[in-house]
Amino acid sequence: MSALKLTQIGNSVGVILPKEVLARLKLGKGDTVFITEAANGVMLTPYDPALDEQLQIGREFMREYRDTFHQLAK
Repeated sequence: MSALKLTQIGNSVGVILPKEVLARLKLGKGDTVFITEAANGVMLTPYDPALDEQLQIGREFMREYRDTFHQLAK
């Protein structure tokens, strides 16, 4: 764990992530990150939590209509 300082970026305040963190998250300049509430604070992730929810709904739909999709695939 490392401490990061907040820095002035134009009219905003931001955090500059070290190269090691960017590499671990597979992020680069211009990529989007998402901040979500976690039990012990916040979590920074490159994955959109809303997309994960949509995928879960899609999986449930496909599971419910599994036989129909199987018949359509013939």
